[in-house]
Amino acid sequence: MAGLRKILIILLVLALVLLALVFSLNNQMAVSLNFLLFETAPHGVAVWIIMSFVIGALVGVLLTSLATLGTSVSRRSLKKKLTRAEQALEKSQVQNDRTI
Repeated sequence: MAGLRKILIILLVLALVLLALVFSLNNQMAVSLNFLLFETAPHGVAVWIIMSFVIGALVGVLLTSLATLGTSVSRRSLKKKLTRAEQALEKSQVQNDRTI
């Protein structure tokens, strides 16, 4: 089952690479992007689209990493608070046992 899954993933990746290659070969017209303050050098339409997907993926990975890091820090802090609360509860129970 795992072998079939790997083969399907490899076939999917190869199909995506082939689609990207065909897309880039069919969209070679050079265009420049004009932002408010500057204009880029002319590159093919496919180059701009592929670059935007790559940059979007990198930004997504970065934001996910930052969110994961924040969650990890929060989890660690909550674990420390829980440990302190458990210790205080045990101490309180010991003191109650002594008074009884």
